[in-house]
Amino acid sequence: SQVVFIATANQLDPIPGPLRDRMEVIEIGGYTEDEKLGIAQGFLVRKQREFHGLTTEQLTITDAALLKLIREYTREAGVRNLERELASLCRKVARKVAAAGDNGETPTNYVVDEADIVTYLGPERFSFGLAEEKDEIGVATGVYWSPTGGDTLSIEVLPVRGKGALQLTGQLGDVMKESAQAALSYARYRAEQLGVDPNYFDEHNIHVHVPEGAVPKDGPSAGITLTTALISAMTGQPVRRDVAMTGEVTLRGKVLPIGGLKEKTLAAHRAGIKTFILPKDNAKDISELPQKVRDDLQLIPVSSMDEVLKIALAGGQQDGAPKIKPLTS
Repeated sequence: SQVVFIATANQLDPIPGPLRDRMEVIEIGGYTEDEKLGIAQGFLVRKQREFHGLTTEQLTITDAALLKLIREYTREAGVRNLERELASLCRKVARKVAAAGDNGETPTNYVVDEADIVTYLGPERFSFGLAEEKDEIGVATGVYWSPTGGDTLSIEVLPVRGKGALQLTGQLGDVMKESAQAALSYARYRAEQLGVDPNYFDEHNIHVHVPEGAVPKDGPSAGITLTTALISAMTGQPVRRDVAMTGEVTLRGKVLPIGGLKEKTLAAHRAGIKTFILPKDNAKDISELPQKVRDDLQLIPVSSMDEVLKIALAGGQQDGAPKIKPLTS
C-alpha cells in the first residue's frame, strides 16, 4: 500500500505497544515564547479578529498584551489555549462595538494593552517570574516536563527534631520518593565533609515538600534539586534563587542524564532564571535549544553533586550553622 498514516498524540504511554512498535515516532518540542508571540502576531490575532467580524480599525492588540496572555493566562507547549483567550477577548470587544452601533455612536478603535487584559479576561491564572523572591535556606528550584510543556517547581526541605524519619509530601510518585531517599543517603555519606554532626540524622526528622500538592509529580530528574535543598537545610547555607537545575543523582553523587531538556530549559528561561545546571551527558542536546535561550541562560553541564553545590549554594551561612568544608571526591 502507498498510504501513509499520520497520527498525533500528547503522550506515548497510552498507545498500545504492538501499535507503537509499527510507528516511527517523531517528537516535536514546545514553542518558545518568541515563537508563540510570532504566531499570535502573524496568524491568531488576524484569524480571531476576522472570525468575530472586527477590523484592524476596530481592534488592536499590543505586543505587551500578547506577552501577558502567553505568560500569565496560558501554560502550554502549543498555542491552543492562547487562541481561546484571544477569541474570548475578541468576543467582548465585538459586543462593545455592536452595542455602540445600536446606540448610534461612532465606532471606537479599541487598543488592548497589557493593563487592559485583566479587564477583559479577569485575574491572571499563572504567576510569571522567579520561583523565589530571595535566596532561601532549604528551598531549591527544579524544573519538570509534562505534555503541556515545562515548568519550574520549588522543593522545600525542613529538618525538625525527631528520630531520623523521612517525611515526603506533595503527591510524589514512587520514583521521586526513591530520589529523596537517595538524596538523604548521599547527605549522610558526606556528613563529615559538609560539616554536619553524624548524629544530626538520628536527632532530626527530614520533611520534604513539593508545593502544589494537588498536582502529581514523579520522575528521577529532581534528584540534584532534592539533594541541594536537603544539604542547604542541614548546613544553613541558602540556595541561589536565580539558579534552576535538573538531573538524576546516584548514591555516590554522580549526576545522570535526563529527558525533556528543551522544555525544561525553556521553562527556566521563562521564569527569569539566570543559571541552569544540567547533566554533562545532556550537553550534546544544548545545540537544539533556541539561540536566544542559549544567549540569555548560563548553561552549566555538571557530572557530580560537588559541582552542583559550588554553583547553587549562595555562600552566606546563617548564624550558628555548621561551617561547610571544601568537598572532595
